[in-house]
Amino acid sequence: MANESRPCPCDIGDRFDYGGRGQEVQVEHIKAYVCKPPAGADKAVIVIHDIFGWQLPNTRYIADMLTTNGYIAICPDFFVGQEAWKPSNDWASFDDWLKTRDAGKIDKEVDVVLKYLKDQCGAKKIGVIGFCWGGAAVQHLMLKNPHLKTGVSLYGVIRRFADKHSLLHPTFFIFGEKDDIIPLEQVTLLEQKLKQNCKVDYEVKIYPGQTHGFVHRKREDINPQDKPYIEEGRKDMINWLNKYL
Repeated sequence: MANESRPCPCDIGDRFDYGGRGQEVQVEHIKAYVCKPPAGADKAVIVIHDIFGWQLPNTRYIADMLTTNGYIAICPDFFVGQEAWKPSNDWASFDDWLKTRDAGKIDKEVDVVLKYLKDQCGAKKIGVIGFCWGGAAVQHLMLKNPHLKTGVSLYGVIRRFADKHSLLHPTFFIFGEKDDIIPLEQVTLLEQKLKQNCKVDYEVKIYPGQTHGFVHRKREDINPQDKPYIEEGRKDMINWLNKYL
């Protein structure tokens, strides 16, 4: 069954049958998927993939969607050549797999990508979005990278940065009400901590009835009851980027 709740750290949901309209490029030591609007743009968004890696068609679909909204979009391989997680892998080995893929240790790669976007693509304002593992990476970057203007963390794993809330840039947090990986108590605590410590604009939004990965790993035609929330999540993401980039 597509999108049924499973007791694992991440559920692949539906893998889209999607080819992508951008191209793969080499940016120093990193491979990346890049998509540019035909009219040109000086605003860019770094898209940080989930555990299923930079080649997941679903993530490229979102990158292309950003481009249709006027942004240069780039999805780098933040695993830097290491293998992405596969749905067929043994979940018992997940913690060991994750140890060599730390969402808080991507700064070198982000600096390389920022340089590429500025020097090769003419980007003047740059934001970041990320899903699950990438959502945690967004929170990490919003805490420390001065060169990014804003971020959207989509079901980012809260426990990864549970004690850090002094964001540098406006950040939007998207969560699903029925997310087995991120309990609502964690979301409530995040809101409390942000209220106490955060000096910039932020928003935390919970989407009714939605499970982990709903914005990019659910298909509207299979789950028609979820369609309004999938569309709302994507629209909210774009609106936030439009506001701050």
